Amino acid sequence: MSSVEGPDRSGAEARDPGLQPERTRLAWRRTTLSGSVVAVLAVKTALHGGASAPGVVACAACCGLWLGFLLVAHRRIRVLAAGDAPPVLVPLQATTAVLCTVAMAVCGAVLVF
Repeated sequence: MSSVEGPDRSGAEARDPGLQPERTRLAWRRTTLSGSVVAVLAVKTALHGGASAPGVVACAACCGLWLGFLLVAHRRIRVLAAGDAPPVLVPLQATTAVLCTVAMAVCGAVLVF
């Protein structure tokens, strides 16, 4: 009988260091796409049934926040695509991304109600 050898468990397993940055880069792209959908829906909701001043302000805020998130995401995607071991996400960029995301959700809620 022939035996099939499994992965070598004696030492460190061979790991492709490019996989994790690739997954993270794709996650940033998906999140950017989701933010784009939110911005488009905000514009559609603000203009549906006539434009009101609060609706236009909320829509403009949502679009501005989307641009801020897009800037942070694009910078991070470029760093991850560089091929070198990516540095840790800067706390200011992480905070900006989180605040933009939460504020876009609040603007979306204002537009819906």
